[in-house]
Amino acid sequence: MSINLDTDDQAWLDREARSRDLSVAELVKQAVHDYRIQRENDSRINLQSALSRTAGIWQQDNGLNHQRHLREEWKDRG
Repeated sequence: MSINLDTDDQAWLDREARSRDLSVAELVKQAVHDYRIQRENDSRINLQSALSRTAGIWQQDNGLNHQRHLREEWKDRG
């Protein structure tokens, strides 16, 4: 894999790798891994937030009974 970076970004990456006593490749691998984990956690947090915000919104009949009723309507249409 080859990545073309701006000159300033490449210089920063070289300095950062030297300061951490890592190769540039290893530093990039760690950064990509950390970014992926952060994004995956953000997705989980967003899902949990949505579930928390919407919990209890359905105030009518039992939700499962409502689903069954809708599915019966679908069968009648088929």
